[in-house]
Amino acid sequence: MIVRNAYRLFGLVTAAFLYICFPGVYQFGDWVRQTNPFSGQKYIEQAFIASKAELACLHGKPFPGEPPPDDAARRDPIPNIVHFIFGLKNPLEYPDAGHFDFMSYLAVRSAVVSLEPDTIYLHYTYLSEPPSPDPNADPLTNPWIKRLAKHVTLVHHPPDRSKVQYAHLSDIMRLEFLRDYGGIYLDIDAFALRPFDGLRSAPQPHDIVLGAEGGNRWGLCNAIIAARPNSTFVDRWLESYQNIDFSKEWNYHSVLLPRELAQAYPSEACTLAPDAFFWPTWTWRHVDWMHTPLTALESKFWRAEIRRHGGSLFQNQVAYHAWNQMSWDRYLKKLTPETVRSQETRFNLLMRRFMEDDL
Repeated sequence: MIVRNAYRLFGLVTAAFLYICFPGVYQFGDWVRQTNPFSGQKYIEQAFIASKAELACLHGKPFPGEPPPDDAARRDPIPNIVHFIFGLKNPLEYPDAGHFDFMSYLAVRSAVVSLEPDTIYLHYTYLSEPPSPDPNADPLTNPWIKRLAKHVTLVHHPPDRSKVQYAHLSDIMRLEFLRDYGGIYLDIDAFALRPFDGLRSAPQPHDIVLGAEGGNRWGLCNAIIAARPNSTFVDRWLESYQNIDFSKEWNYHSVLLPRELAQAYPSEACTLAPDAFFWPTWTWRHVDWMHTPLTALESKFWRAEIRRHGGSLFQNQVAYHAWNQMSWDRYLKKLTPETVRSQETRFNLLMRRFMEDDL
């Protein structure tokens, strides 16, 4: 056991050393790990066709084999309010908690422009810039928050002193907000590209809308959720977090469990094909595809496609999740207003209309 732990510790120290001192070597190792034939990413990238039920969900139409909803149900769409969560842990103590930056600003702006919501709630604990140990520090010291202030309602939450990962705290909080208020939840690296009007009209009792992750539909990702308040599905999901040991899991409750619940209670959930929210995916090749510079001919083609689809790359796409965990170091952290305006990539073409003119 001692020898095994020593080997593990040596491996972790070596990986950390390579990452810090030779990031190119580390990135090459990551590329090999993700793109080798045994990585399983080919299943995530596999082609798919949206089912009739997934298309009905997207457009707010009756499900195949189900009676049309009555007038009362049609008058009760998912509320057009948006929830974001950021800054639950202080970046002074948890550097990977990140800063509310240009990319975060673009995510909120995408909701402002594409969804025209009644309200945007930005739930936070730490937002000041530079970061402060004081959770009550003025969030308007952050220039990106100051730009967004007229469009968002800032909701402050007291600090969580537990050792629970901020991502897991957010997993629970988003469900609580949707249970209590309904609406649309977006991760801070999720971008609304078109109105959600169709899917907000999901026929009852399908009171929650979730998107499939991966061409093989291996899970339903919680990075983008739309739900009516008091959804039974959300109650079931929240109940599953009781007595959970977060140190022993990462994505089961956020991706795999919702798929299991949707299969067990199909009348409660409305599920979308992968291209609605989560395509392209998080794989190495898909992230490259979004951020690799385009030729003049490619740029002309994708500009036309985005115009044809009303702001998205594909016909049934209404949002894009940028997979911060997989794309930050390679691409996202390097983006500025200047590079988004000047560099021709698929991601930049999508983002430009969300930038204010004076940036």
